[in-house]
Amino acid sequence: MARAIWTGVITFGLVSVPVGLFTATEDHTVHFHQLQRGTSDRIRNRRVNERTGNEVDSEDIVKGFEVGEGEYVVVEPDELDEIAPGRSQTIEIIDFVDLDQIEPVYFDRTYYIAPRGTEYTKVYELLRAALTEANKVGIATFVMRNKQYLTALRAEHTVLVLQTLHWADEVRDPRQELPQLPSRRAGKGKELDMALQLVGALSGPWEPARYHDTYQEKVRELVQAKAEGQEVAPAEEAPAATNVIDLMTVLQGSIDQARGGRKTESEPPQKKPAPARKAARKTAGKAAGKAAKKTDARKAPPKTARASAASRSRHGTGKSELRQLSKAQLYQRATEHNITGRSKMSREELIDALARAGRRRKKSAA
Repeated sequence: MARAIWTGVITFGLVSVPVGLFTATEDHTVHFHQLQRGTSDRIRNRRVNERTGNEVDSEDIVKGFEVGEGEYVVVEPDELDEIAPGRSQTIEIIDFVDLDQIEPVYFDRTYYIAPRGTEYTKVYELLRAALTEANKVGIATFVMRNKQYLTALRAEHTVLVLQTLHWADEVRDPRQELPQLPSRRAGKGKELDMALQLVGALSGPWEPARYHDTYQEKVRELVQAKAEGQEVAPAEEAPAATNVIDLMTVLQGSIDQARGGRKTESEPPQKKPAPARKAARKTAGKAAGKAAKKTDARKAPPKTARASAASRSRHGTGKSELRQLSKAQLYQRATEHNITGRSKMSREELIDALARAGRRRKKSAA
């Protein structure tokens, strides 16, 4: 059973209901200890007096606000509690607003709110039902751990959810902060139509279980592989930016790919009627016969070309051929050739290392 991280009351008008605040999410990030390189010695962070170098106990630490060079106003923790609105124990609903009026950038963290006792469930459910029927959220403030929060209190099926919000002066204006923004509306006509087709092809219901943290999975794979003395291939590099000239081609390819990916594997292939299948086999036979004649008519490649190809397969591949491989394929070749330091190499470094290894094998073979 989860424990409340904060307890107090929700007030709206003259109505109050005692509640507890619970975290709605949990962190699954892989956490590492800090060690000194080459040892298993843990590194610890300690609170140290800057002047004396001595460690200081947490109960001997107070807050100080610098008002001048080396001059501080000292504030005790209980002094902060004394000035907190409502003695830090009240979630006071100030306004009720439409949820869609709050821009997403304002939302921060999410918490669940539960009544503190069965005797308070009726008032709790009354507030939840009222928010549901009115399709509103309650804007409230409260203090937790010496910090005041602006929050949005909203109703879900059986529970009240509290989401902390950023204050207005904490949200940056993108027009002032970002170096590059479109000066006019981009994409129109066929380009916009194709972009809308792509959005439609990739659209579907919101199913959060479909998405998972692949990076954390890779981190766990890396730890497991290193524990077993193995190596993990590096991830693919980010794709290159789309050239505006090729935009239509790229959009069409994306639409085809998205539509193809949506087809289920269980869907059986459409069978052609018997006459159609017979005609198709006949046409395919004629095409194969023509292709065979053309192949026979072609001259075989010179012996030197065949020798060169065989030499490349034995002694390595040139840089031009290596650049056609993905980073994962390059890494696999580097593993096969036992190239040291490959796990830390970039794509270009892997290409250079493989090319050098190929030249060395060619010289030793000669």
